[in-house]
Amino acid sequence: MFKHPWVLLLMPVIGILAGLAWSQRYRRNVTAGVPATLPALRTLRTRLFRIVPFWGRVLALTLLVFALARPQQATRGEVPPSEGIDIMLTVDTSYSMAAEDFHPYNRLEAAKKAAADFVKKRKNDRIGVIMFGGAAMLTCPLTLDYQSVLEMLDSAYLNMTRAEGTAVGDAIVTGVNHLKESKAKSKVIVLLTDGRSNTGLVTDLNLAAKTAAAFDIKVYTIGTAGKGKAAVSTGDPMQPVVYIEEDLDEPTLREIAALTGGEFYRAKNYAELDHIYGRIDSLEKTKFEVKTYTEYSDKYMYFLAPALLLLALMFVLERTYFRTIP
Repeated sequence: MFKHPWVLLLMPVIGILAGLAWSQRYRRNVTAGVPATLPALRTLRTRLFRIVPFWGRVLALTLLVFALARPQQATRGEVPPSEGIDIMLTVDTSYSMAAEDFHPYNRLEAAKKAAADFVKKRKNDRIGVIMFGGAAMLTCPLTLDYQSVLEMLDSAYLNMTRAEGTAVGDAIVTGVNHLKESKAKSKVIVLLTDGRSNTGLVTDLNLAAKTAAAFDIKVYTIGTAGKGKAAVSTGDPMQPVVYIEEDLDEPTLREIAALTGGEFYRAKNYAELDHIYGRIDSLEKTKFEVKTYTEYSDKYMYFLAPALLLLALMFVLERTYFRTIP
């Protein structure tokens, strides 16, 4: 695009004037007795002398017109909102998450993959990660660097906290501590577990939920456990598989979600888990008007520099190579 497109109206003027000047020059040569029927006397040098200086200047003028028209390249983008949603992904890494009822994954691998897909769908929202078992720990603070979030999720492993048991209360309070000072429009904890709280410093889960609600933090709870017994690989060739009983505390997880304005979901396989994260993604969206901006960068030097070089070349040639041509 051009900033001053009206300058391009000079193009046909230059073409007309160049044509008239060329025909006038040809008529002057014939009138002066320089007929066009002396091919034997013409050399490459004389032919170039007739053509190069004249049309070289015409081309230089054409390039200068394009430069004067100010060609520009437009770059468009979006301005992100100043406030979005802060989300803390809280994942259970206790030993029971090794259960293989989320074919083709175990519970932890399914949770990691579904959470990663969730992160990839987000835009302009800060996301953090908390891993918990018998204790809770922040593994990734709230950030817009989604690649770091994905790497932290991918690196999670069983019994990551090195503390046995399931401390759901500690996980909620840890999330609250990292969200309570946030100025985001919405603050969310997504808590995933396959069991019941049986250890930790915070044993009153209702109190933990009410604390989250006091800071306007919603808790979405996800129970990841199939119905009945689930197989767990042991790595022992003598007893390669053991079975664990279902131990999901669904009523408590429902109450936690209700107290904070969130929702409870039960996933019995990977497809259901992935759908649940998709559901949360649709519920927790930042509503804002997209503001776009356009930046312009001048490209006139792509025309001005060749024009000046061409004029300089014509000046040098006329005083060197073409100097002795009559």
